[in-house]
Amino acid sequence: MQVISTERGNEMTLDLVHIIVSNREYLSEIDGAIGDGDHGINMAKGFNLCAKAIEGRELSLSEGFEEISDALMEGIGGSMGPLYGSFFTGMSDSISGKNALSQHDFLAMLQNGLSELQDISSATVGDKCLMDTLIPAINAFESATNAGKDFKQALDAMQAAAIAGRDSTLDLVAKIGRASRLGERSRGVLDAGATSCCLLLCQLAQSVEKHGAVANA
Repeated sequence: MQVISTERGNEMTLDLVHIIVSNREYLSEIDGAIGDGDHGINMAKGFNLCAKAIEGRELSLSEGFEEISDALMEGIGGSMGPLYGSFFTGMSDSISGKNALSQHDFLAMLQNGLSELQDISSATVGDKCLMDTLIPAINAFESATNAGKDFKQALDAMQAAAIAGRDSTLDLVAKIGRASRLGERSRGVLDAGATSCCLLLCQLAQSVEKHGAVANA
């Protein structure tokens, strides 16, 4: 059975900070087409706050997720703070106290994050939102795991589904949020939340491979 270490959580957390901060303008540009244009600004603000909070510390992955959640919940406005904050809280809680994660532990972590998010949001696939990325990505990881694929193959499947989910929002009409007021005019533009979710999930997968030291238990 393959497992990954959770002990280099600060490196993995900082990878997530970097991917959001480096895409700040891109995310705001996407958001500006049908929204307020501040998604990248707000997300980068929250993740920068997290970077400051963990500076010089050694964290587990669970602790890193908790710091992200706190920074987003307390540091940014709008709906994304609570939404992403809940997701990272759920993941953090699921792996608290674990030094290593099996593939099934990782799946449970993703599912618990989704469950926490769904406690405060009824959005789903097709609504043109982050769920269009998140739910297919988790389902892909689960399907790969159940099919006997190894950890890396399941992570690859998650990334591919996240990208496809993000891209699917291009042809969707927004059903929630400010963009929903535009009706058909919201079609033809990527959703900013789905895009940031894709960035985070793909970076998480890559960081796990880079820092998690996948090994056979």
